[in-house]
Amino acid sequence: MNQHTVDPAIVEAARLARRVVAFSGAGMSAESGIPTFRDAQTGLWEKFEPEQLASPDGWRRDSGLVWAWYQWRTGLVRRVQPNDGHRALAAWGQQVPMKIITQNVDDLHERAGSEVTAHLHGSLFAPRCSGCGAAYPSDGGLDVEPTGPVPPPKCASCGGEVRPGAVWFGESLPLEAWQGAENAIDECDLMIVVGTSGVVYPAAALPLQAIESGVTVLEINPQTTDLSPHVHHSWRTTAAIGLPALVAAIGEYW
Repeated sequence: MNQHTVDPAIVEAARLARRVVAFSGAGMSAESGIPTFRDAQTGLWEKFEPEQLASPDGWRRDSGLVWAWYQWRTGLVRRVQPNDGHRALAAWGQQVPMKIITQNVDDLHERAGSEVTAHLHGSLFAPRCSGCGAAYPSDGGLDVEPTGPVPPPKCASCGGEVRPGAVWFGESLPLEAWQGAENAIDECDLMIVVGTSGVVYPAAALPLQAIESGVTVLEINPQTTDLSPHVHHSWRTTAAIGLPALVAAIGEYW
């Protein structure tokens, strides 16, 4: 089976599905041109380790440096567009109940027209107070790379510094997002795992949990992953190629 041709068994599983969960990872965003964390570490940022820019300790040491990095990264993400994979999931979700669980901190699913059930690793576009946790409106980040630290804004409620909304190294996943993801899996009969390597835990445990619950799991990834031996169907293609082909194949049944 090549990356453009859908296995009839996959078409049948998708056609029969009544409640779908799509679980997306970094590979899906990469097809839109979003640089990985390390790929974005150029210029001012190349001398820093990820833990210095994305950890509670890094924030305590230099909140202005961390805020500047995330404002720059948010601006980079804002300037890219959803790809055909994002749009295919949005179209599919118009036909059957679909819940999206994502490890990505961008808003590309939403911009394609989908509602996201769980941002497991937070969102670049949902900053919050580092003290009281109050939400703070995103300004969309920076268009020009900063030349140094940028002071974080202050929370209107408590005066604390506003922090990025992404989950940092060493932090727990948001409880509400995790519970939303588990509930979605409990209710679905098909799970599409797309663009994730299956090595980042605890998120990587969700497809295995679905399999144990009797849910049919389809992996869409150009590379073999740690999940590949366990899923029901594994298709060596990318999100932007495979998802539109799959949606087109099942579209005649709608």
